[in-house]
Amino acid sequence: MSDVKIGYAAALEQFAPQEMIQLCETAEQHGFVGTMAADHFQPWVPQQGQASYVWNVLSAVGQRTTGDLGPGVTCPTFRHHPAVVAQAAATLEAMYPGRTWLGLGSGEALNEHMFGGYWPEAPERIRMMFEAVELIQKLFTGKDVKHSGEFFKLHSVRMWTMPSPPPPILVATAGPITAKKAGARCDGIITPGATTEKVAGVLAKFDEGAAAAGKDPSTMPKLLQLHLSWAPTDEEALENAMTEWPNGGMKFAKQDVRSPFDFAQMAALVRPEDFEGRMVISSDPDAHRAEIQRFLDLGISQLYLHNVGRNQTEWLDVFGRDVLPALHR
Repeated sequence: MSDVKIGYAAALEQFAPQEMIQLCETAEQHGFVGTMAADHFQPWVPQQGQASYVWNVLSAVGQRTTGDLGPGVTCPTFRHHPAVVAQAAATLEAMYPGRTWLGLGSGEALNEHMFGGYWPEAPERIRMMFEAVELIQKLFTGKDVKHSGEFFKLHSVRMWTMPSPPPPILVATAGPITAKKAGARCDGIITPGATTEKVAGVLAKFDEGAAAAGKDPSTMPKLLQLHLSWAPTDEEALENAMTEWPNGGMKFAKQDVRSPFDFAQMAALVRPEDFEGRMVISSDPDAHRAEIQRFLDLGISQLYLHNVGRNQTEWLDVFGRDVLPALHR
């Protein structure tokens, strides 16, 4: 595989923490490099059945593996104050120096709105996220800092457990405007699988923002999470997608839906054809290899794969043997 880095997307929405930790270890044994762990307070649909706390799980995964690790992604504005996110990320990096990264996003009501109150529109949530990034960056200096912004205040304080250097801050987005800001203000980007044209456009905007800020975008991390469904037969692969990951076939923004039970009602409307162009569902490892290769060819530095079925061990074995060695830059 040379310098091709394919990591494991740990679906904490689907697997209990002890099982998930074991699967992350198994993934590394099959050639997967690194773990991107989902940060969920609730699963997308009740069938998925889990939602363990990402920072606990990442701490344990770090003990059992040797690759990189980070949350994919944490929202630093509602459920967590940005200072708490900074402390969690700094502690993880202090435990596993040089291995961690901090993935941040603007949040979804499913995971962030359990406290009630006003749920802002997307532009306001994005402004909140970038202010949180600024606050975290201040704390990552290890110096005494204050912050008084539009959304957050921080009295004079410092981070007492502060590794040097701090973990890189990566912002998750599929939008060009946010991608450009992330390039200028952050250390890297995380984006979901989409059409080649869309991903290429997002990366181009990220590079534009980075270059305008005097950075070299070619050295900055560009991560991509890719959902897929593999099983020994096409029929099983489709059944897994329909049962375990119907949210992958929902063709609308999901940030404002608040309950797994609401998603379950919508899941009843999902049809097999709704996954077309959104997720590869196939028993053929070569079909998945071709899809992964498309993103490597765009300049993605690391992909994290999520097989949506429960058949994780079988899938890790097949992909470790038949897919990962065939990928190239």
